[in-house]
Amino acid sequence: MTIGVGRVGLIVLVTALVFLAGEAVMLPNVMQPLFKSILGDQILDGLRLGPAAMFYIIHICGLTWFASLPALRAGRAIAALRDGALLGLVAYGCYELTSWTIMVTWSPVLVVADMAWGATISGLSAWAAVLAARALWPPAA
Repeated sequence: MTIGVGRVGLIVLVTALVFLAGEAVMLPNVMQPLFKSILGDQILDGLRLGPAAMFYIIHICGLTWFASLPALRAGRAIAALRDGALLGLVAYGCYELTSWTIMVTWSPVLVVADMAWGATISGLSAWAAVLAARALWPPAA
């Protein structure tokens, strides 16, 4: 199946919207208080938007390339959920496990919570993108 620029653009857009909406809810309400309760004054009061934007761009492109596009080509939206979750687990796991390895006050609670969140939001974002692309451009019969 040939996937045009319009579908790729839609996949990137939907992935970004779902991912960023999830982060906008989860970060201030769950993750930041959890991290602050364990790491205390090591947590910034605000965000460093540059590094955050770089992560989101890289991760959304990775989800598109490694999860959504292959699932769309295969005609299996559920594959985007699975592969997106796996990529999220890897991305968030690299950060968490490295931090736990080298930081004095890191905690297994942070590792489990953030890896679970990364897998969940990544899988859901990739899956939603494929569903949207299939809804707007149904597969030919």
